[in-house]
Amino acid sequence: MNQNVTPPRAPSAAPLPKNHPPVKFGKIGVLIVNLGTPDGTDYWSMRRYLKEFLSDRRVIEVNRVLWWFLLNVIILSKRPQAKGKDYATIWNNELNEGPLRTITRAQSDKLSASLGPLSERLVFDWAMRYGNPSIASRIEALQAQGCERLLLVPLYPQYAAATSATVCDAAFDVLKKMRWQPVLRVAPHWPDEPAYIEALAQSIRTSLAGLDWEPELVLASFHGIPKEYFDKGDPYQCYCQKTGRLLREALGWPEGKLKVTFQSRFGKAEWLQPYTDKTVEALAQSGVKKLAVITPGFVADCLETLEEIGGENAEIFHHNGGEKFHFIPCLNDSDGGIKVLETVIRRELQGWVDLG
Repeated sequence: MNQNVTPPRAPSAAPLPKNHPPVKFGKIGVLIVNLGTPDGTDYWSMRRYLKEFLSDRRVIEVNRVLWWFLLNVIILSKRPQAKGKDYATIWNNELNEGPLRTITRAQSDKLSASLGPLSERLVFDWAMRYGNPSIASRIEALQAQGCERLLLVPLYPQYAAATSATVCDAAFDVLKKMRWQPVLRVAPHWPDEPAYIEALAQSIRTSLAGLDWEPELVLASFHGIPKEYFDKGDPYQCYCQKTGRLLREALGWPEGKLKVTFQSRFGKAEWLQPYTDKTVEALAQSGVKKLAVITPGFVADCLETLEEIGGENAEIFHHNGGEKFHFIPCLNDSDGGIKVLETVIRRELQGWVDLG
């Protein structure tokens, strides 16, 4: 077998021809992308964000004429006020932004600090699929810095068409309008990545060690999708179950100690079950007094984790007879969380740059 493998082409060190227009080249961009956040908690900021999000055909797969009416006439007339109040309870008032923006920026900065020094060719940035900073603006900014190659990292450990795929859609929409396109790679999901499973397990151990009580069981709550999407072939549920199983095994827990559930359903259609809120309610009513919840599908805390789980579901548990409820934070920009992202990025940059 021939062991003489040609290394990746490095940017040319030769000077440009005389009178050549100035151009930046030879860099590699790494763009991490999360779901999104409104620019503010006021009605119009919330309306813009919700309209962009709920207009995505991968998110809402119903008749477009019917959905246009429901969205613009009914949903966007009332929902922005209600969601604005919810966001206000978790808002980062110091920076005047949602926590998802704060945390995603911190993740990008820490990745740049840890991996950037390994190669002067690397440039790190971050974006939101919905809201700001947009994917389009950051791809254009990376190209302006000389990035001829781009690694896109959707921040979803479990693939779903409504999350991972729509990030790719937005990136492709940008590239198809560019005369000089960067070469694109997309990092795949990582539901069974050992570094990810271990980081989750360690976060549970550390978080529970700080309590003066032990939960009777732990729920691993993932964002839900309509069951119809799964029936059409979306593999998301399988990835969530796999992560849950591997996490329980990493903790050495018996079956039943950790249970996978699904949250954040919207509308009247059936979504993936069991539902988190209904499970929390049933557990409390059955006599469970101590419960903890972790949200492994989110790499950063946001409305769905802080307000929906830490707020709404805690209230449901206590209202139905539960006594102790604990929300285990996301990995965020913790050492463990950054190690997971580093692992994914290092693997996907192979052949482009040697990070040692």
